[in-house]
Amino acid sequence: MHAALSPAELAKLRRQRPYPAVSVLMPTHRREPDNAQDPVLLRNMLAEAKERLQADPDVSRERRIDVIEQLDKAASEVDLTHAEEGMVLFAAPGEHQVWSLGRTVPARVVLSDTFLTRNLVAAHAAEHPFWVLAVSADHVSLWSGALDRLTEVRRGAFPLTRSLADPDPEDQLQVGEVPSTFRDEHTRKFLREADTALATVLKADPRPLYVVGKAAALSLLDDVGTVMRGGTGTKVTVTQVPQAGLAAGPPEPLWQAVRPYAEKRAEAEVADVLAELDRARGRRAFAAGLDEIRQNAETGRVALLAVEENYRETVRDTGGHLMPAERGERDAVDDIVDSIVERSLDTGAEVRFVPDGALAGVGGIAGTLRY
Repeated sequence: MHAALSPAELAKLRRQRPYPAVSVLMPTHRREPDNAQDPVLLRNMLAEAKERLQADPDVSRERRIDVIEQLDKAASEVDLTHAEEGMVLFAAPGEHQVWSLGRTVPARVVLSDTFLTRNLVAAHAAEHPFWVLAVSADHVSLWSGALDRLTEVRRGAFPLTRSLADPDPEDQLQVGEVPSTFRDEHTRKFLREADTALATVLKADPRPLYVVGKAAALSLLDDVGTVMRGGTGTKVTVTQVPQAGLAAGPPEPLWQAVRPYAEKRAEAEVADVLAELDRARGRRAFAAGLDEIRQNAETGRVALLAVEENYRETVRDTGGHLMPAERGERDAVDDIVDSIVERSLDTGAEVRFVPDGALAGVGGIAGTLRY
């Protein structure tokens, strides 16, 4: 199952496909006893998707067989043992994907010529994703971080490994009486390669970066590369975490090393968002509430969108105004907040999720306007 949504991956998901492109969305549960219902719901939703394919006169027999086969392959890749808050299965002629989400989704089956990505995009934004680079003299690994987990990324050159056996011992410099691994030219070249590989990742998917390793390793990476000094041309914040022995994982100790720094950054980001909203009020560039935010998002005016982490609303559009509705009610939209998030991101807005209650005075959602 996919763990990270990069801009390149999202662009691929959003492209038009031969009809039918099937999206199956279902809420899942992390813990007992609620997770006992997940396998049943998955079977029921897959059955619904197949029934709709069978009944659709615009789907040829050959294509129907293909897409049903892709749905079955997707189902075989589902890992409900490690489920989060939601899951999305995509299936189209010749392809399938499964995404596990840290944000709940409505139970839906959609047949279209594109995949339904709005819930996936909103969940990704809510996770505050970041990168972790774990460094040692002979191993450099890259990890994708979100909420309370790390997942190793095998992308491009990562992970990088090498032997510590020096083919030319005379090149190795001495620090006192002890040979210094972090002073020899082979280690400098190795970490320079890691820096180049990381720069490529950050350009494609810029996120905050935590670099974990022995102090000497961090110093050498700073000396031989550009990423530590913000030289990638992206606005990526870099935080050094001086802790050795974690370059090869495992994920839990690595996460515990990064966690205090990540939590501090998250608190600072929330404070910055609330301060920016206050400044926007003073210059009359502030909007709040579903109606007002939705209208400004549609016209591309939202510069910064702030949403409480668990804020969701089911509404009905009455022609310019959104009215509260019950889930399952005719013409009801049960993912309007996720739709606003996706639209805001599409128009270049910065989206930030804040703790529940932080926007209680303005209805759980607010933003700053461009003009």
